This record gives sequence, C-alpha cells and structure tokens, in this order.
Amino acid sequence: MKDFAGRFAVVTGGGTGMGRELARQLIAEGCSVAMCDVSAKNMAETIRLCDADGVPQGAKVTAHIADVSDEAQLIRFRDEAKAQHDIDRLHLLFNNAGIGGGGSVVEDSREDWERTFNVCWGGVYLGVRTFLPMLQAADEAHIVNTSSVNGFWASLGPNVSHTAYAAAKFAVKGFSEALITDLRRTAPNIKVSVVMPGHIGTSIVANSRKVMAGHDEDALSPDEMARARKRIASLGMDVSQVPDSALQAIIDEQARRFLEDAPTTAAEAATIILDGVKADRWRILVGEDAVKLDAMVRGDPEAAYTEAFYQRMITEAGWGLGR
Repeated sequence: MKDFAGRFAVVTGGGTGMGRELARQLIAEGCSVAMCDVSAKNMAETIRLCDADGVPQGAKVTAHIADVSDEAQLIRFRDEAKAQHDIDRLHLLFNNAGIGGGGSVVEDSREDWERTFNVCWGGVYLGVRTFLPMLQAADEAHIVNTSSVNGFWASLGPNVSHTAYAAAKFAVKGFSEALITDLRRTAPNIKVSVVMPGHIGTSIVANSRKVMAGHDEDALSPDEMARARKRIASLGMDVSQVPDSALQAIIDEQARRFLEDAPTTAAEAATIILDGVKADRWRILVGEDAVKLDAMVRGDPEAAYTEAFYQRMITEAGWGLGR
C-alpha cells in the first residue's frame, strides 16, 4: 500500500504518543481515521492538532472512547466508526494502545499484572478479531501491531521486574509473525507488520499510572504513593523519610525524562512506521537503539540478561532505564 490517500484507518491509543502522531500523519496524507482511547480529553487534543495541520478534503477524523482490553467496547467502537465514516471496509488497522505496570509476578498484584497484559496483548488480539471482517472487505489491507524491543528482550535492566509488559509484547510479536502465513493462506488481501520501538518519547509512564489508578489526575492518591515508595525502595533507594511532595516530584520528573529525553520522538516513530508499511516490511524496528539492541540480543542471546550485557547496552544502545 504505497498511498494512504482515500483510505480508512483505525488507530487505537490515538490520544497521545505514537497513536496521536500516526493519526496526524495519516490525516495529512488524506487518509480518514477513527481513533479510540480511554481519554476523551487527549483525543480532543489530537483532533485539534489535526485541524491545525489541515485536514485534506475528503478526509475525516473521529474519536471514540474504548478500552481495548474489553471486547464489547471494541465492538461498539467498530460500529460507531462504520456509521460515522459511512464505510464497511478497513484498509489500515494500527493496534497501538498500550500501558506499562504490573512488572513483577511476585511483588505486584495479580490485578495490576493482568491489567497490563490484557491491554498490551488482549487489545491487539481483540483488535484483529473485531476488525477482521472489515479488513477482509477491503481490496487491500494492512494490520500493524505494536510490540516493543521488550518483545525480543524481556527486561529493563537487572534491577527492574518487567514481566507483564514483556510477556504481552512477546505475545504480540509471535502472533503477528504467525499471522503472516495464516493471512497469506486465508485472507491474501491483508498484510501484517509488527512494530518494535525502542525508547520513544511518549507519555506512557504518566498515562499508565493513571489507567492503573482509574483516574485522570496528575497527583498520586495515598494508595499510589504507598506503592511508589515500595517500588522505589526495591531499587535500593531509601525514601522512607522523603515527604510525599518530594516523591511526587521524583515521579513527575521520571515521566518528563521518558517523554522529553528519548532518542526518538513520537512523530519520528510514526514516520518510520508508515514508511515501513509503504515498503511492505513485516518487521519494523523503530529507533537506532532498537536496531542496536536487536543486533546485541541476536549476537549473544545467552548473555542477554546478565549485568555485563546491560552495561554494554547502556554504552552501545544508549539505554539506562533500569537504573
């Protein structure tokens, strides 16, 4: 699919980050977009930015509230999108929505662990299931599933548990690769790509905390504050005497750094992804850090979870998120 003009795309997680930038760039190319997110406020900002960029004649963008881990909400999203765009076929499906959290199967609650897994993996699986009939109805279609470098390297470093997110992203990668043969046999008009970003400048750190807490407030609740103290203490930092206001500032700074100090912006990532789709690439690494980490893991898989490997990665791939 070399040209997106006149096409129809669905983008999950369109309220911020890569989802927002995918929507903006698709619209700019004359592609109509239906996006979903759990935040109406964030999607309103995406639409404002699309309008400011300029929406080409014939293109349209709509916003829909949906939690991708809930099949009923995805079905409602699909039906709303079909009605509002007056179309029964889908050309591009970007299963992009994701959250972090629930890192440890031992220390974190089962509820938090499964919440992360169900959004990051379930949202992709249910997205494909929900929109498959519309994809089959198109002359040509493309599914783009967002995995991660954590889909081939299940870690953020030796001092951070990261099992829920990594397990989900491994599942997304495996599912996407298996779909290549499945769709070639059963629905040859549909292509599939798996996207594996490195550190991209997004609001996933802040957004994940809000999704886990079930609110859209920036300030931590007392329960969140207690969990944050426990998590930071597990990294070897004594925060028992740190006041809540200072701890809030530390957490806010972590979210800011993840967003603003990333080697690849969300807009750059969206461009790489869309270029990869146009080039018909099934495997799309996003960011030089992703490319370097991929080579490192492939070059010495047995060492991938050692301290020495992590130290090499800090130097060669520029990561330091697990410290």
